[in-house]
Amino acid sequence: MESWRIIATALLGGGGVVLVLLTMAKVRDRSGRSSTVAISGAIAFTALLVLCVVTITVLPAGIAWGAVVVVGVVASVLLLVG
Repeated sequence: MESWRIIATALLGGGGVVLVLLTMAKVRDRSGRSSTVAISGAIAFTALLVLCVVTITVLPAGIAWGAVVVVGVVASVLLLVG
């Protein structure tokens, strides 16, 4: 396995965990119900897990690094705004 795939997946996972937590916090602020928060967290984590698995196995380099950049930018913006 190429080392760039491992690095991209690690960066994607780190930024993705932040996005999952931010998603759960926003849902908690808007709905206030723990069941909705748990469902949104499970959906976001599953999407992150699928993206990480696809990144480490089959995505081309350009798309993988593009996903890393998008996740990093979105997480940074949400942290600055929120």
